[in-house]
Amino acid sequence: MSDKDPRRDDLAGDEAARKAPAASEPRRGGRRRRGLRWAAVGAVAVLLAGGGGAAWLYHDLVGGIEQKRVSDKLGANRPKKLNKSLNILLIGSDTREGENSEYAVPGMAGARSDTTILLHLSPNRDQAVGVSFPRDSMVKIPSCKKEKGGTVPAQFGMLNAAFAYAGPTCTWKMLESLTGIHIDHFVQVDFAGFKRMVDALGGVEICVDKPVNDPRAELFLKAGKQTVKGDDALGYVRARYSLGDGSDLERIERQQKFMAAVVDKATSGSVLTDPAKTYKFLKAATKSMTTDDDLDLAGMRKLADGLKGMSAGQVRFVTVPVKGYAPDPNRVQWNEELAKPLFEAIRHDDRLPAEPAKPVRAAPQPPAPGKVHVTVVDAGARDPLVKRVVRQLRLRGFKVTGKVEKAAAVPESRIVYAPSGEAQASALARDLPDALLTADNAAPADGIRLVIGKNGLRLAPPAINKISGGVKADRKLCG
Repeated sequence: MSDKDPRRDDLAGDEAARKAPAASEPRRGGRRRRGLRWAAVGAVAVLLAGGGGAAWLYHDLVGGIEQKRVSDKLGANRPKKLNKSLNILLIGSDTREGENSEYAVPGMAGARSDTTILLHLSPNRDQAVGVSFPRDSMVKIPSCKKEKGGTVPAQFGMLNAAFAYAGPTCTWKMLESLTGIHIDHFVQVDFAGFKRMVDALGGVEICVDKPVNDPRAELFLKAGKQTVKGDDALGYVRARYSLGDGSDLERIERQQKFMAAVVDKATSGSVLTDPAKTYKFLKAATKSMTTDDDLDLAGMRKLADGLKGMSAGQVRFVTVPVKGYAPDPNRVQWNEELAKPLFEAIRHDDRLPAEPAKPVRAAPQPPAPGKVHVTVVDAGARDPLVKRVVRQLRLRGFKVTGKVEKAAAVPESRIVYAPSGEAQASALARDLPDALLTADNAAPADGIRLVIGKNGLRLAPPAINKISGGVKADRKLCG
């Protein structure tokens, strides 16, 4: 298949039912469709994370939402729900039926997906994190039940193959098995309504550092700050070679910035304070939406009521950490060492801080990890555990000495510190809750000692609000 063949960007429906997709790096034909899918999902993120309870009184919104039964397809071996956080799987579908027929490619049928985002809403709805999963990720896909009967066997392949084989429930089941995160609902969007959703917001602000003249992406922009609508917004999110370095990961980052701008406008502007504007936007979104049968209008209203106070600064978008996939340079694989802490932070996001009854004096804050100097002492622990603790502490920013010391075996793990190192010890204890804090006047004054005993210790997952990187929704694209 030549580089100019647009079918390289998608999974052909009939072929996908027979074997794992072998699509290579996206080419021309897919850029328009990919941009539509991604921006439509961005609009749904606003729908869920932006609030606007008044609009939910318009009951005819639910008329445009298709619902699918999922409970009998997810299986019994699912991750436990640990708290009251809400995890919603956002999927972009490129079905070419109905309104989407203008984007059809001859010889292609069925629906595919290369946009997959897990939107995490904290238990008290004060934070939202959207995690993007690159479509080219090589992952283990579990056995899935098809929507119209039959079963697809477990296999290893591209992440977006799960949707092509067995629809959104297969993507749902796959991500639960890979991340250990319990997913509560899914929202699937096709791209036909993208332009009307952007137009309903009055356009979205972007910034480009130089003029763009890209006939392949049908994108022509002046340099600097500007508001884009319809085709221009579509071209901005689908362009590849005229913006950035041409990689898929760079394009994901740019698309996240676009989504962040959408959230910022919806939450800080007049859209969600004007019932008529809100209704117009939500009507455009729901007209192109499919959900699970448990996410009904009552559930959406309850969710929106709980999100009305969330600002754009509390919404962030990140990408699952990846690294190169040796057998194929056009694919990536997850960096498990970096991805696991992210997944654990989302799973365990169970902190519900109570509001103080009266003003209190702020307690001294422990020093940042970069100011905590740790000497690790092996006192009978297993070597793999010691190495993992050292590696994870360094990844979290702690200054760990290069050599692990040896000592006589002891049962329990301890954080040993001199009186002057109490603040450093307290900072480390937040990440090692099982280690006993032990003051020792003979301990070094310029650091602390982590003694790992035979019983080992566990690393606490990082708090969800400590996840670094990503794109915040109140980030301005220009200036």
